[in-house]
Amino acid sequence: MTKAKSIEAIKKIDSAFYKGKHYYERRVSVKGHIRSFVLIAIGIACASFGLKGFLLTNQFIDGGVTGVSLLISALTVLPLYLLIICINIPFVIMGYKTLGLQFAFKTLIAITGLALVLVFVEFPNVTDNDVLVAVFGGFFIGAGIGFTIRGGAVIDGTEVLAIYLSKKLGTTIGDIIIGINALIFSAAAYFLSIDIALFSMITYLAASRTLDFVIEGIEEYVGVTIVSSHSEEIREMIIQKMGRGVTVYMGKSGHGRRGESGDVDIIYTVITRLELNKLNTEIEKIEPNAFIVMSSVKDTKGGMIKQRPLKH
Repeated sequence: MTKAKSIEAIKKIDSAFYKGKHYYERRVSVKGHIRSFVLIAIGIACASFGLKGFLLTNQFIDGGVTGVSLLISALTVLPLYLLIICINIPFVIMGYKTLGLQFAFKTLIAITGLALVLVFVEFPNVTDNDVLVAVFGGFFIGAGIGFTIRGGAVIDGTEVLAIYLSKKLGTTIGDIIIGINALIFSAAAYFLSIDIALFSMITYLAASRTLDFVIEGIEEYVGVTIVSSHSEEIREMIIQKMGRGVTVYMGKSGHGRRGESGDVDIIYTVITRLELNKLNTEIEKIEPNAFIVMSSVKDTKGGMIKQRPLKH
């Protein structure tokens, strides 16, 4: 075989390799998007049932943006679906600036879908018992928010606002969420009644516990440790596509599948839980069998957690 033919054969092999890799990456992306929208659809259904089947007929409210929408709807003639869209629009814009276009697009779809279901789908009034309304209304709303977050979006802009303000004010996300909800429940006690405000707190607690359960107890920030034979590609992906900083440790594998051991680069990064869906998809494109360990992080300071927006 001549040198020219050898070069041509190598080019064909390289071309076939990159075509196969591109096809695989596209397939992973499509699967990730389908999974995201299925989770968002489940979230919309759960949240809608919690609102129309429990809270609306009893004038109970929840925390966050949903709680503000419910409170204004109870005090005025404005429909809930319109309030949910209008009040969340600033947070969609904020999400675009802080978390990227893909997150904002999914969030817009989730919020619009929730509003449409509230308008066109009828749900039965399940019960008039105040305790059951508070507990199970909160349960379904929390499940709805949790499934939506797992799909890479939100139907309540409180978390986006909390992430944004925590960086501006230098406080924790948890403190900001508590402060926002304290104002909401105080307003409910003043404009509605003390009883409704107290039952609404039960609703919020039930929603919060359910949300934590649905998203498997992940806190605001997640520390991710990645062990992979393609560590350099993953490192570049986290920096370029995710816009996050990484720390690389020199390690030694203990016992592989074939019994061998050797040096390995260990990557560690910290992201928000809203970015987990994106990170897992991108890692799967590079190496489906990468070993990934996730751990809860209460809060962070410094670094590249939120220095620049995501690039999708």
